[in-house]
Amino acid sequence: MADVNKKTLAELLVAAKPELTKKAAGEVIDLIFDEIAKDVKDGKKIDISGFGKFVLKERKARTGINPATKETIQIPASRVPGFRPAKAFKELVK
Repeated sequence: MADVNKKTLAELLVAAKPELTKKAAGEVIDLIFDEIAKDVKDGKKIDISGFGKFVLKERKARTGINPATKETIQIPASRVPGFRPAKAFKELVK
């Protein structure tokens, strides 16, 4: 299989459930991804059994160095999405 994207996932869904159209399958995929993103943004943990957890990570403010000028800069605190693979997923990839 080539790189996996939303279109590929929708095609796999249509292959598994032929009564779905590609458009409907694409809407289902979009809905799932939108819900995951919205919930992670709100600080909720999304746990997909056997696959992994999507979490929101808080990065503290810190001091950094501008590599071009070697000046010290202040990097503000930020929130970033994170993913922790499940044990079953890690073992499958090994």
